[in-house]
Amino acid sequence: MPLKPQQLESQLRSGLKPAYLISGDEPLQLGEAADAVRRAAREQGYGERVVLTYEPGFDWARLGEEADSMSLFAERRLIELRLGNGKPGQPGAAALLNYLERPPEDAVLLIQSARLERATTSSRWVKALERVGNWVAVWPLGPGETRQWLAARLRARGLEPDEAALALLLERVEGNLLAAAQEVEKLALLQPPGPLGSEAVLEAVSGNARYEVSDLAEAVLGGDGARAVRILDGLRGEGVEPTLVAWALVREARLLAQLARGTAGDGVWRGVPPRRRSLVERASRRWPAARAGWLIRLAARADRVVKGQAAGDPWDELLQLSMVLSGRALFPPGAALAVENKGLVR
Repeated sequence: MPLKPQQLESQLRSGLKPAYLISGDEPLQLGEAADAVRRAAREQGYGERVVLTYEPGFDWARLGEEADSMSLFAERRLIELRLGNGKPGQPGAAALLNYLERPPEDAVLLIQSARLERATTSSRWVKALERVGNWVAVWPLGPGETRQWLAARLRARGLEPDEAALALLLERVEGNLLAAAQEVEKLALLQPPGPLGSEAVLEAVSGNARYEVSDLAEAVLGGDGARAVRILDGLRGEGVEPTLVAWALVREARLLAQLARGTAGDGVWRGVPPRRRSLVERASRRWPAARAGWLIRLAARADRVVKGQAAGDPWDELLQLSMVLSGRALFPPGAALAVENKGLVR
């Protein structure tokens, strides 16, 4: 049975095997698994590295020659074979089987390939590799697995994310583990070890923009519509992703609706700085319970447009939501139906 990528490190700590096959289509996990084998090889004295790339016209005799040759400096060697689509053909399968039936004592073979087809996984050379080494199969992570992976990676860098911080990062990277790893590294550089909240994430992912997404949230909560327009224009001009802006505005809309309806739980203020709490409490007084429902629908509409799930211009929707939240575009009570009829909520 193939190993999962997270199982590889523990196996390597027990000693190197003569051969490793790492296959799959997710580049970050593929690269990190190969790096783990390389690192273990260096630590255990495999000082020479030979790279073979399978491509049209490749001479499979080179693999046998590398197995039979001695290093110039009598060092142990790491032989890397980049197999591309994972289909070595009949000559390649024969060469691999011959190598794996009698692996040299002074070398480790590291094969990297794309996801293997079912016929290949049952081939003789793969079975031979599993007898003497390990096959690591890399699969794309599902939503729950991605959440666990991201939380573990943050904790490995000393950061303890709350649920809101994880939700924001997951929405930003959209399942791209390479992008997620880059965000983790950025946060590790910018934030001290310890708790990590959504405000810190918003500040970090906004980059070096003159305005920050948190500035917009502060402006709309404070009822400063003119400043909200300036900040929104600035964020757009500076290339800030509309998904980040939508995340912040939708969060405020949901919180205000909860307070208006009296449904906010005891934990609603957890991790909220006192100054922002006072802003939210003052803003909530502008919202009677009768308007809470259409506020949620308007926020949901903006969120769908930004994500490409509904027609419309993302920045226009964000402007409208900003004006509503700041109290500059209030509808009369019971206007939800009129809003829907005008196509503002779908």
